[in-house]
Amino acid sequence: MSDSVHVMLLLLLLFMGTYGTEEDTAQCKMLGSPEFPLLSKKGDFTIGGTFSIHSQISKPPVKELLFDTCGSTLPSTRAVMGAMNGHERTVGKTCSGQSSVHAIIGASESSSTIVMLQILGIFQIPVISHFATCACLSNRKDYPSFFRTIPSDYYQSRALAKLVKHFGWTWVGAIRSDNDYGNDGMATFIRAANQEGVCVEYSEAISRTDSSEEVARVVRLIRSSSARVLVAFLAQSELDILLEEALNQNLTGLQWVGSESWITAGHLANRRYSGILSGSLGFTIRKAKISGLRDFLLQVNPSQDPQNNLLREFWEAAFECKFQSSALGQTQCTGSERLQDINNTFTDVSQLRISNCVYKAVYAVAHAIHNILKCGQSGDRMNQTCIWEENFEAKQVKGHFHELYVNFTLQSGERVYFDGNGDPAAVYDLVNWQRNQAGDTVFVTVGNYNASEPNGKEFTMNGINITWAAESLERPQSVCSESCLPGFRQAAIKGKPICCFSCIACAAGEISNSSNSAECSRCPLEYWSNDDRSQCVPKVIEFLSFGETMGVLLTIFSLFGAGLTLVVSCVFFRFRHTPLVKASNSELSFLLLFSLSLCFLCSLTFMGQPTNWSCMLRHTTFGIAFALCMSCILAKTIAVVIAFKAKRPANTVPQCSAPLQRTSVLSCTLMQVLVCSLWLTLAPPYPNKNTAHATERIILECDLGSPVGFWAVLGYIGLLAGLCFMLAFLARKLPDNFNEAKFITFSMLIFCAVWITFIPAYVSSPGKFTVAVEIFAILSSSFGLLFCIFIPKCYILLLKPERNTKKHMMGRN
Repeated sequence: MSDSVHVMLLLLLLFMGTYGTEEDTAQCKMLGSPEFPLLSKKGDFTIGGTFSIHSQISKPPVKELLFDTCGSTLPSTRAVMGAMNGHERTVGKTCSGQSSVHAIIGASESSSTIVMLQILGIFQIPVISHFATCACLSNRKDYPSFFRTIPSDYYQSRALAKLVKHFGWTWVGAIRSDNDYGNDGMATFIRAANQEGVCVEYSEAISRTDSSEEVARVVRLIRSSSARVLVAFLAQSELDILLEEALNQNLTGLQWVGSESWITAGHLANRRYSGILSGSLGFTIRKAKISGLRDFLLQVNPSQDPQNNLLREFWEAAFECKFQSSALGQTQCTGSERLQDINNTFTDVSQLRISNCVYKAVYAVAHAIHNILKCGQSGDRMNQTCIWEENFEAKQVKGHFHELYVNFTLQSGERVYFDGNGDPAAVYDLVNWQRNQAGDTVFVTVGNYNASEPNGKEFTMNGINITWAAESLERPQSVCSESCLPGFRQAAIKGKPICCFSCIACAAGEISNSSNSAECSRCPLEYWSNDDRSQCVPKVIEFLSFGETMGVLLTIFSLFGAGLTLVVSCVFFRFRHTPLVKASNSELSFLLLFSLSLCFLCSLTFMGQPTNWSCMLRHTTFGIAFALCMSCILAKTIAVVIAFKAKRPANTVPQCSAPLQRTSVLSCTLMQVLVCSLWLTLAPPYPNKNTAHATERIILECDLGSPVGFWAVLGYIGLLAGLCFMLAFLARKLPDNFNEAKFITFSMLIFCAVWITFIPAYVSSPGKFTVAVEIFAILSSSFGLLFCIFIPKCYILLLKPERNTKKHMMGRN
């Protein structure tokens, strides 16, 4: 009750003190509405005030307070009708004077205010509320005469949604008053929470008229829920009955998030509820300091008006005494008690929040009236008569609440004005219930919310440590599902809210680099996900390098082949004057050995990181080296056939055939050089990053540039090999002692077999294995030629020298 008495006396102070002289405006009259009897004072303007003093209607009705609203709509209707009709109930006497009001301050609840506006709106009497916060009252079509000095719940509900999101509470419970204040405020909160990604596990409504069984059911629901954060959009009367039942069921451990109606209520901050509400968070309007108020309040005494039952009731509650005789042990009130000797919410002016709203409302009315009465103070209107009470109408006051007229700054520096909806600026303090050194609960400001700030910057914290539920230093967790770690994404669970989800690992090539990612993002083309799918890393670039095992083995075989060819060349050079070497056409043999050395060594150009030069070099050297090799073998085959078909067998190789052999080798090789030149000129091979074949790595390969050029080079080699094979096959029945044609036939069989099997293997091999297959084909065919053509001759030269004679060479079976 003391809070309402507080604001009521503040209203008296303002009108009877601050604006009580005609010098400022005109003499004002404070009409005591039928909600409570107040002394009134005759004046030029009548201002009404409606406040809730009690929470219940007493039976039988207490004299003088039958018209107390008790926070209900029916008494509020009586109050507004009495104020309009001038039915003033006073203490011990009847005041005379004009009874109609020009403005009304109040009421204390949204539902009561709505009822009042439905009546007062017809007469366009402005209502300036200090505590009605329902967003529905901002509807200018339905309530054109309504103004307020407390922000709309539209902003508070959105601020609460941002608050729970800021602390990571995505799974909350909600409880509200079953009236316009609670229902409208909670509906706005749920919509804003959904936009912030916050889910409401349950939303229950209670009324102070509910049965105890219904309240107990709601508390059981709260206890059994998994949400550890409770958003309570409750009026103080509903919160009182909820807390009593919460004590009965030992409801503890919840993080309470409250609305402005109770978050700074001093009577709740006692040890009785400390186990339940400790660590509560919530937004409230900013507090202010009102100069002179404390001195005025301390002067209040029942002796000033002994017949005022309201003052007597307040005095009895403040000093826990009775004026009339009472039961044994009850202290008798004398009236000499001093308010200076007690410390309660009435004498404490350090938390003036709602009182400041009343203060601003009264000043707003005064400024509106003052602006009306400025008619004869300047310019052409100097001689005009100002409007006085006989023809002064309430709608004129309403018209001057526009921002153009009511826009002033208080002594505290706070600016007061109304927007197009009759609302003030939405600025809140975020308060936290903490313990001081004495063990008392205090309201500590830990943050702010300013709706006029740009989106995303409305809510700020000031760095003060927060006390959480049960006075814990650790922030409570309230989620339906545990957070998904980086590398996972949220997957909705059928039939559950969006805050309930399962965590699914990102697919290969996709990542999530933050917790609770809704989707996995695909890595750029040249990047791939790491093992835990938390970040994109450059893809592994794959090519056949000299350092890996396969590259080392192929390099060894290549060098071994080239070295073996060099050894054979040395052997042939050592025995170059012997019949066997001469019969083998030593010039072509050395040229063939040279070309085989190039074939072995050209395989090395296929290894290492591809570059522009290496890509062009590898295929051209391969093509030209093998073309030279096949040209030499073809010339040798032709020479063997000619030698054994000649009419003079004594001459193994006709002398005239040497220039022809050189010409044929040169011309056949130059043909391949021409093909390679055209290939390099028109569409040369180039290094290419192949990302299509393998998604997790980049295959660095040599693109052929022109497949036609590659297959033309390979086809030309195949043509020469085919000719060699056909001629050698035709000469296979030459004398056994001279095995040249037979060995060439075997070598060509191996060569053709290798390259025929190479084609499907080359096409189907992935990545660097394509290069390995090509190198393997080069080395295999080269070794086949070397072994089949030269090793048998080396065997005779080194191990069977007796067979290295002309007679043996010309022998026949």
